[in-house]
Amino acid sequence: MTQALPKVVTFEEFANWKPDNGRYELHNGVIVEMSQPLGDHEDIVGFLVEKLVTEYTRLNLPYRIPKTALVKPPESETGYSLDVLLLNRPNLATEPRWKNQSTVSYGESIPLVVEVVSTNWRDDYLYKAGDYEKIGILEYWIVDYLGLGGRRFIGNPKQPTISIYQLVESEYQVSLFKNGERIVSPTFPQLNLTAQEIFDAGLQS
Repeated sequence: MTQALPKVVTFEEFANWKPDNGRYELHNGVIVEMSQPLGDHEDIVGFLVEKLVTEYTRLNLPYRIPKTALVKPPESETGYSLDVLLLNRPNLATEPRWKNQSTVSYGESIPLVVEVVSTNWRDDYLYKAGDYEKIGILEYWIVDYLGLGGRRFIGNPKQPTISIYQLVESEYQVSLFKNGERIVSPTFPQLNLTAQEIFDAGLQS
């Protein structure tokens, strides 16, 4: 669950206020306090970070995954704190908010993002997908390991699903992966990883 703090603020006010502890997002001027993720959620995030770092290191790509950076959609008093944010480091020189606010806004800076679904699944499927498409983020993963999303997004019957959104001619096209299906990543086409391996990350000792 998330809790909205009622005062309406600008993104600049939010970025200057945002404390080091806790996790907050700004949704159209409203500060939203994000709940503490479950252990399985954190295990899956950690597993994906390990796999992506290994892959971009192997390919000698100039990428990095920050811990607490924000993504700001254009012309919006909104700022998202993602589960996994892959940055294209050479493009950070063009980001006006990077040095002082750890914030990026340009699609060229963001090859890939990942959200691991919690109870507020509508944010991931409805709002964030639209904003990431508008920014021009080339690839967006929604890892719905509990099968919480609406049937129009993950099918019927509902089951754990990974949705990979690929930007094609400025619009997202989505592919769904379940069970032992090998995921297909446009950014990392040689990544050898199944949906079930990702879901099981929280169960590994």
